[in-house]
Amino acid sequence: MTEYERLVPAMASALEKRGYTTLTPVQKAVADPDLEGADLLVSAQTGSGKTVAFGLAFAPTLLGGEERFGRAAAPLALAIAPTRELALQVKRELEWLYGETGAVIASCVGGMDIRTERRTLERGAQIVVGTPGRLRDHIDRGSLDLSGLKAVVLDEADEMLDLGFREDLEYILEAAPEERRTLMFSATVPRAIEDLARNYQRDAVRVTTAAEKGQHGDIAYRALAVTPHDREHAIINVLRFYEAPTAIVFCSTRAAVNHLTARLNNRGFSVVALSGELSQNERTHALQAMRDGRARVCIATDVAARGIDLPNLELVIHADLPTNPDTLLHRSGRTGRAGRKGVSALIVPVPAIRRAERLLATGKITAEWANPPSADEILRRDDERLLADPMLAEPVADDEAEFTDTLLSTLDARQIAAAFVRLYRKGRSAPEDLREVDLSQRRPARERRPGETAEQAPRPPRDAFGPGRWMSLSVGRKQNAEPRWLIPMLCRAGGITRNEIGAIRMQQDETYVELAEEAADAFFDKIGPKLLIEKGIRLTRLEGVPDMASKPRGKPAGDRPDRGPRKERSFAGERENGKRERASDRHAGADFAEKPARKTWEKAAHADGRSQAPQARDDRSGKPAGFKGKPGDFKGKAKPYKDGSFADRPPRQDHPAKGPSPKRKARKSNG
Repeated sequence: MTEYERLVPAMASALEKRGYTTLTPVQKAVADPDLEGADLLVSAQTGSGKTVAFGLAFAPTLLGGEERFGRAAAPLALAIAPTRELALQVKRELEWLYGETGAVIASCVGGMDIRTERRTLERGAQIVVGTPGRLRDHIDRGSLDLSGLKAVVLDEADEMLDLGFREDLEYILEAAPEERRTLMFSATVPRAIEDLARNYQRDAVRVTTAAEKGQHGDIAYRALAVTPHDREHAIINVLRFYEAPTAIVFCSTRAAVNHLTARLNNRGFSVVALSGELSQNERTHALQAMRDGRARVCIATDVAARGIDLPNLELVIHADLPTNPDTLLHRSGRTGRAGRKGVSALIVPVPAIRRAERLLATGKITAEWANPPSADEILRRDDERLLADPMLAEPVADDEAEFTDTLLSTLDARQIAAAFVRLYRKGRSAPEDLREVDLSQRRPARERRPGETAEQAPRPPRDAFGPGRWMSLSVGRKQNAEPRWLIPMLCRAGGITRNEIGAIRMQQDETYVELAEEAADAFFDKIGPKLLIEKGIRLTRLEGVPDMASKPRGKPAGDRPDRGPRKERSFAGERENGKRERASDRHAGADFAEKPARKTWEKAAHADGRSQAPQARDDRSGKPAGFKGKPGDFKGKAKPYKDGSFADRPPRQDHPAKGPSPKRKARKSNG
């Protein structure tokens, strides 16, 4: 009880009723009486109880020494969250925390009926929770009065900036009274958050819990290397191996969420989807299904699942690798909350191993590298769970005894046990048989030199490739083909790894690729009979090693039968000399007009049999006076009259009404 002595009595009572035996580090830090009335910039791990923390932090400011709130009028506190789900979750947390104070808490989030929200605000509320866009809309409409505001809280402030809410946040903070408390809570504090704090906080106190400085101790990270073809199978095996009461699978796009949701539904998993394309009603129903146990797996995008707190969430699976360490921490922070243990599993296709290593190193996260659970491991785990089931240790009830004796007298005990095992396994998806990835080729981060990144570290030596089969791709140098995009494309299309690709020989119009002999048949079966892959590239099987010398690059060397021996001449020196001469001419101010190139009409003159170009030229056009050539001889040049002459033409006349054109005006003014 000593921890609660410094809290508002109503808060302490609510925490005890909720089952809190101790406060988390961030809750203890913000409840310090020395920080009462100060602006706070708080960084703590996701899942460390930040919602309850800021509820405790601004309680003394709002109540002003009173036990309960008076009649609700203009809002006293404003809590801003990045997503609808997080805003509604914050509202639920504050409702039980402030339950004994008589506080009225209203929500203003997108997707809800704005008229209902306006009527609620008109009746009065002490605390308003909302998303930035909807709160700004209410301020513009005049339905949200911020004149009595005493505290503003920005929950998940870094995510709001990432989602593009900076302008809305600045608008709301500028509309609020200057004499207010501003509390910013975030899992990370990048430079953008520091800039926002300097502009809208007064002498903010930086609060950093000790746990925030290191890896979350309650989350075990697993990096599971798979072939690209086995990515979805690995997700199924991970779900089956852990059998978590609640699990969440993160995808990078809405399309990936829809695809994986359909796939897991077909495999018998109770799944719900959570993405931005769903309506607010659909998202609310999905989360409720997870909370009441009707669904066990949630497939979600990063934005949709930001900040949500699901009960008994023990497993987080990254179906697609996150783009940065902050996203990895936020995703993983859905588990390991409030002292509970959790697992964060990254599904890492072999081509993305280096990227995953850099991601973990940048985030200062230590992960255990392994292969996904195999089918045998999952079946053994099922047997262990069955033997540990408390149902087997319960005594036989009176209403069960008669039928139990009947079964034993009718059937053999072995048959009964086998039927029981089949019933236990019937409702579970069969595990997948995965290809094993050789992780010995991966260089552990601890073997790198100090200051050396994963990208800078040299690759381990590659073993001898062994026998292989060759194929031809219908792209080459002329189509800008490069191994850096050909290899990942072949891995995706054929379900192979880069270790199963040998030599690559680029030609002008095609590329020869060597495949490991043991992987070639499976590769072509995966490609299909049409032998087409991405970008319309066609494959061709080759018998034996292709003759790369039959299609040399460039012109052949040696003698030319029709023109005699090829004259040996090096142009490199002449090109360099020419460059130096032209450069020296430019520096000396040489007049290149003195060396005009041969004109088309000069070529035509020589074709007519004249030994040299005529000297008489028209002053205006630069063409020989009276020269009659073909129309093609003057392509791109001034054309002659119909009679073929280049006689002087009368000067252009100014327009009688508009006067001279702007160009003529400029020429006249320049003399």
